[in-house]
Amino acid sequence: MKWNQLICPTRLGQENKKTQAFDHRSQFQRDYDRIIFSATFRRLQNKTQVFPLPGSIFVHNRLTHSLEVSSVGRSLGAMLSAELIKRKELDWELASDIREIIASACLAHDLGNPPFGHSGEYAIADFFQNHYGKKFQSIFTNEQWNDFIRYDGNANAFRLLSHQFIGRRPGGFSLTYSTLASVVKYPYESTKTNIQKFGFFQDQKETFMKIADTLGIEQKDGKYARHPLVYLVEAADDICYQVMDIEDAFKMTILSYERVEEFFLAFHLDEDSTPKTMKTLDTIKDKSEKVSYLRSITIGKLTNECFHQFMLHYDRIMNGDKVEPLINGIPQKSRKALDHILKITREEIYMHRDVVEIHIAGHKIITTLLDRFIRAQESPNTEHSRNMLSLIPKQYDINNPDTYKRTLAIVDHVSGMTDIYALELYRRMEGISVPTFY
Repeated sequence: MKWNQLICPTRLGQENKKTQAFDHRSQFQRDYDRIIFSATFRRLQNKTQVFPLPGSIFVHNRLTHSLEVSSVGRSLGAMLSAELIKRKELDWELASDIREIIASACLAHDLGNPPFGHSGEYAIADFFQNHYGKKFQSIFTNEQWNDFIRYDGNANAFRLLSHQFIGRRPGGFSLTYSTLASVVKYPYESTKTNIQKFGFFQDQKETFMKIADTLGIEQKDGKYARHPLVYLVEAADDICYQVMDIEDAFKMTILSYERVEEFFLAFHLDEDSTPKTMKTLDTIKDKSEKVSYLRSITIGKLTNECFHQFMLHYDRIMNGDKVEPLINGIPQKSRKALDHILKITREEIYMHRDVVEIHIAGHKIITTLLDRFIRAQESPNTEHSRNMLSLIPKQYDINNPDTYKRTLAIVDHVSGMTDIYALELYRRMEGISVPTFY
């Protein structure tokens, strides 16, 4: 794969439109701005990352997580830009675009996540596997059926960014091909892999193929390779969520300061900088600030180590060969420290009562909402169904003659809800909370 082809300013839906010259913003900076100013991005502030959305204690949500991932991604992009200029593989202008592409893709990487974190994905898949949605198995093609029973927020992110919803412009967000390709972490359809994750629904298959072919992305064994920048987007995400969950657990008093300090210092012991690190810690009296400092130097270390892995496998990545996530190859000391954090995260954070209760409640809420809307769509002439369907915004094509597309439109509506809105709508439907009448 060649960078001159991989970095492409062509916009989806505007292929025949001449690219205008902007003296203050590149096409890829415009991608970043379109995402960050969008309503879809703002809704991430009310979507769960791990812990329930805040009461008196502010923990990460999908929006703050995405901003942090974008910050780390921009750093990784700056490293790659400098290296490519040094190698004379790209001139300065194109190399600098890499920072903006990665930052934009990082901002967008979680846009497709439904309410209630990963439990929302499981709930949608379960609805079609084991509940009323199972009836569609005999209606959909095998490929379409897989889209639902293996529902994935990554594929939904690509759909949100590229699909033309009713009343919207062609090309969805009308982002550049390069930014869109850098969002697709799993560049294959739901039937092309034995793992749960996939990158695009059947409805967006042709769109992805057009983008990939234009960018010259390699195909091997019937699958497209990743756009090389996906590896850096993935690394930024891996670094942030694996480190930030520990900081949130401290704020929620699930983990003591002493344990958090131990977890983070394990990345830095026996280094030349250790005395300086300990001296800095001694000068900080506030424990929250100590955790922030330890978190920041750990993110910096992991960022450098992941970039080293990218360059170590650079030729294979550019050849389209499959490469493990960069964070899997970091040096043994960091890997051991990170594995310990992951073990604690699984056992004490993800299984914490507050988190488990959100998973259970979210599953029930999403299952109920899907059931009510789909039943209403199938019998649209009753008064109750008309009332239900009137709640669905006009941008969703629930009257499409194609059953697959109608069903996908209803899932679009439910997956696009915030946690708070989904909870409130569920309560009203169940008669738990009703509007005040005057």
